[in-house]
Amino acid sequence: MLQIQDLNTYYGDSHILRGVDVEIPAATSVGLLGRNGMGKTTLIRSLMGYVRPASGHVRLDAQEVTGWVPEKMARRGIGYVPEGRGIFPNLSVRENLVMSARAGIDGKRDWTFDRVMATFPRLTERLSHGGQQLSGGEQQMLSIGRALMTNPRLMILDEATEGLAPLIVAEIWRVISDIRATGIATLIVDRDWRKVLAHTDRAVVMEKGRIVRHGASAELVAAPDVLEELLGV
Repeated sequence: MLQIQDLNTYYGDSHILRGVDVEIPAATSVGLLGRNGMGKTTLIRSLMGYVRPASGHVRLDAQEVTGWVPEKMARRGIGYVPEGRGIFPNLSVRENLVMSARAGIDGKRDWTFDRVMATFPRLTERLSHGGQQLSGGEQQMLSIGRALMTNPRLMILDEATEGLAPLIVAEIWRVISDIRATGIATLIVDRDWRKVLAHTDRAVVMEKGRIVRHGASAELVAAPDVLEELLGV
């Protein structure tokens, strides 16, 4: 479904992504691993159109979409839960959700307002609250719920559990598991590599802007020496 080929991205004179290749087939969950500063978020921002790559290709269903603006990528079925959550603080919980509601590219509306409420019961008690009035965990639930309201075929989650209490972290991973079970493809970035590998089919490891390891998640779990070297764990 999504193919990233030989992608090179710069910030000024700094060469961040160096010939990155990643594929995400339909209904497949892929983990993106690496220490801080290795280029994971830059890769996501490059494929989503927030940063324009200097060279290389991003293809969606074999169509060239390199450099497309984020809203156009969203209309093609890419749901994005950014690091930092990115909710609208001055809108209520209900408004944050309803403003993003749309059918998927197949015309289906599997993820309705009611389904999101059932997935995140805590938000039902906060519908009239502004985004800035929510706890960090509630904001993350809202960010994920808002992305689901677009009925995506691919969800990108960048550090969805960062800075959250353990009970909330467990809840987020439960929801990620449920999303995966519905057949939505996922690209997951998280510091907890064990959880990432437990919730994905495949994984890639980045180091200094390159993909240095890739394969089935189960194979990486069975290679702790490699993970220790690449991830510092």
